[in-house]
Amino acid sequence: MASIYISAPISRETKAKQPKGKPRRREEMDLNPGCKDKKSIKQSMLLCCKLYISESRNHTALDSIERAARLDGETVIVNKFQDRAYNRIGYTLVSYIVHDSTGNIIYSPLQQTLLSMVEAAYEAINLELHHGAHPRLGVVDDIVFHPLARASLEEAAWFAKMAAADIGNKFQVPVFLYDAAHPMGKPLDIIRRELGYYRPNFMGNQWSGWDMPEVLSEKPDEGPTMVSRARGIVMIGARPWVSMYNIPIVSTDISAARRIARTVSARGGGLPTVQTLGLFHGEDSTEIACMLLEPNRIGADRVQNQVEMLAAQEGLDVEKGYFTDFSPEMIIEKYLKLMSGAESH
Repeated sequence: MASIYISAPISRETKAKQPKGKPRRREEMDLNPGCKDKKSIKQSMLLCCKLYISESRNHTALDSIERAARLDGETVIVNKFQDRAYNRIGYTLVSYIVHDSTGNIIYSPLQQTLLSMVEAAYEAINLELHHGAHPRLGVVDDIVFHPLARASLEEAAWFAKMAAADIGNKFQVPVFLYDAAHPMGKPLDIIRRELGYYRPNFMGNQWSGWDMPEVLSEKPDEGPTMVSRARGIVMIGARPWVSMYNIPIVSTDISAARRIARTVSARGGGLPTVQTLGLFHGEDSTEIACMLLEPNRIGADRVQNQVEMLAAQEGLDVEKGYFTDFSPEMIIEKYLKLMSGAESH
């Protein structure tokens, strides 16, 4: 099982100004209403970005990506979660949003940090050489923006669309928008299904290299229709908070894991707002990877109980599941603590 790590903030400030946006006017209130300085901005309008990259075994590549993140001390890596079997890493980035006097977005330091990390990933990782037990369509596989504190989903979607345009144009990769960033709110799982994301191409339970058409039949929202085999495709979206919860099954029976995953999922007639994958995980286990779209409605305990019941029917043992990230409240707390520690030096 992978572990959660906390990264300390770093010190050089870079502010890359972006065009003004349209989100509705709002007061810049902080979590402590008496404060109206720069610190209040950092506390009130917070943006979280989760960056999923198809690599966890190449430490030189990961070091390069993390060095790029340290170029701007105004963005903090609050968490990183890496899984060797999946050959995948997820970074949780947090920074603040700045508005002008009329309430329009000016920028967030997170924008430049994200671009720097994406550039480092493309320079260090070749998708054709990638192999893992988790589905993926690109080196930079998924980028999702979540509003935190008093920020809005509309603001998160604005940044997602800006990131899509920047990444698609600068790195010449196809970008598909999803959820609140998509003009029609198209869900991520539907886009992935259309692109063949869920179909393993090696040994029936692994994803290796790139074996899809190099010219897309569907036009991406940003970037070219031609796919670089070394870089692949990027998904970028904005959505309310989603919890990722993985449940280990003490068995290598991938067919059983997939049956359990489908029965638990909303798509299979199971728990509403729950999406699942049955995946091979290491030499002696499988895993039910769960995406809880409304964790306050259907939480991890309920999913755990359902998986245990179905696994018992298959004659399989189940271990206690684990989250791959902190809660939004803990992320805010850790961000503020890390930022105040950086400012005190």
